[in-house]
Amino acid sequence: MTSGKINVTVENIFPLIKKFLYSDHEIFLRELVSNATDATLKLKHLTSIGEANVEYGNPIIEVKIDKDSKKLHIIDQGLGMTKEEVEKYINQVAFSGAEEFLEKYKDSAKDTGIIGHFGLGFYSAFMVADKVEIITKSFKDAPAAHWTCDGSPEYTLEESDKQDRGTEIVLHIAEDSLDFLEEYKIRELLTKYNKFMPVPIKFGTHEEGEGEDKVEVDTIINNPNPAWTKQPADLTEEDYKNFYRELYPMQFEEPLFNIHLNVDYPFNLTGILYFPKLSGDMQMQKDRIQLYQNQVFVTDNVEGIVPDFLTMLKGVIDSPDIPLNVSRSYLQADGNVKKISNYITRKVADKLKSLFNENRADFESKWNDIKVVLEYGMLSEEKFAEKAGAFMLYPTTDNTYYTIEELKEATKDLQTDKDGNLVVLYTSNKDAQHSYIAAAKEKGYQVIVLDSPIVSHLIQKLESDNEKMTFARVDADHINNLIKKEENAISKLSEEEQTSLQSFIEQVVPKEKYTVKLESMDSQDAPLILTQPEFMRRMKEMSQSGGGMFGMGNFPEMYNLVVNTNSEFASKILNNTDETARTTAFNQALDLAKLSQGLLKGEELTAFVKRNFEKL
Repeated sequence: MTSGKINVTVENIFPLIKKFLYSDHEIFLRELVSNATDATLKLKHLTSIGEANVEYGNPIIEVKIDKDSKKLHIIDQGLGMTKEEVEKYINQVAFSGAEEFLEKYKDSAKDTGIIGHFGLGFYSAFMVADKVEIITKSFKDAPAAHWTCDGSPEYTLEESDKQDRGTEIVLHIAEDSLDFLEEYKIRELLTKYNKFMPVPIKFGTHEEGEGEDKVEVDTIINNPNPAWTKQPADLTEEDYKNFYRELYPMQFEEPLFNIHLNVDYPFNLTGILYFPKLSGDMQMQKDRIQLYQNQVFVTDNVEGIVPDFLTMLKGVIDSPDIPLNVSRSYLQADGNVKKISNYITRKVADKLKSLFNENRADFESKWNDIKVVLEYGMLSEEKFAEKAGAFMLYPTTDNTYYTIEELKEATKDLQTDKDGNLVVLYTSNKDAQHSYIAAAKEKGYQVIVLDSPIVSHLIQKLESDNEKMTFARVDADHINNLIKKEENAISKLSEEEQTSLQSFIEQVVPKEKYTVKLESMDSQDAPLILTQPEFMRRMKEMSQSGGGMFGMGNFPEMYNLVVNTNSEFASKILNNTDETARTTAFNQALDLAKLSQGLLKGEELTAFVKRNFEKL
């Protein structure tokens, strides 16, 4: 037997490991199972190139709890270690040795799936154990070795009588970590971190069959060949849906479609992203995409790798090229990460374009479920916006879907104003703005539906990207003013009469809420309409959803009260000498105008209904 001190530069690394090195103690199991996976895959590679004269077989990794003895075992059937290798890899704090292996076999080992990046991975065991044993036998013809350490730099190393190839790690679980001896806890961790590891992981057994045919069968808790590791050509739509259910067992809605990522230059990345059904709410749950590194779960916080607008998607990304710190939980600043983000953006845009081209009707049917993500992408990623014109859709109130170029073509003849600007009319609520939509449609105008929370930002971008094109919400003004064709009709009222009418109305309505505007419109048009100026409303909305002018979100609701001077009602109000009667009549008309805008609420609505019942 030999003993000695572990070769570390810090006098006692273990308290450091326990306290600082790993932010999350539970990852010890991920590290040890990943090391076992590396040992297994290394053996597979060496046998495949004829450097290991042994049978590879069908090795598994076993995780076993011995609750009575307070021990947790991680057992592999990989290449094992000689006593000299234990000295080298364990006592010099480089247990995995993956980098050295990959360097030695760099040409042939490129696609072995060896995890690497571990360094201090083995020593994470001391976060939960006050003593650790390694019992290991190499595939080479050499005696087995038994290493023991109690969490100080002192260790012992002796020969062992272990007969079968591979390594067994025995953790003597510390008193403050006894929950790691609970079956549910270990199952939870293996499912979280090792669900898709490339070597089968056994944890416990279960019974299969009935009656006399009942047998105990190993429980393999992982899927070593998940969908993202396969070629798209080898997968059916049902395979993709089944994998989605495997990733999200509690999600009962089917995804709308998927995007399979597969790139090997200038970096390695595979994965499958799913578009789930989304509501119009921007405060959606994020962190649904899971990041793996060679099939080992790292994190579901993919900020930086996945463009922000796609964090609303679900799925898996796996890349050995994403740099991680020693705890493998946080991304480090790196040029590769930006390249990966750009690649994903481009790939998603290309997939959306092909889905649109292949089956436009199907794409249109899913539009309301995906539009928020794509609108957000238009605003946040210029590279996405450049490609998005080919598949971004703008539905009309009649359920016709246009791309931006199709929309221009469909509206240019009727909706170009006298200054040569194409005016796109839109509604944010078909029901609330129904009367305004009807007025626009009477003139043959198209009204598109833009009802997501970031519409104001989106139309600012569309206006800046498309010369001589402006957007106006259909209730922003009288329809003749939204798309000005010629000067207004001549007013029936003289200037003096108009001044008198305006003066009366301004005494009746609160000036902090309404700006009174007299307009000479068609005599058949409504006598009063309420409009909200496009610019002010848009700035207010932008500030409420982030951006826009500072403080606009606190502005009071201001409306234009547009009075049709050519209406019979305007003349009656002007000529009525009974002050009380004309005030009552005007307030009734104002209530009707508010009612048509959905602005008559609460006490005002109750009084309006009561008043009109009394008239009956």
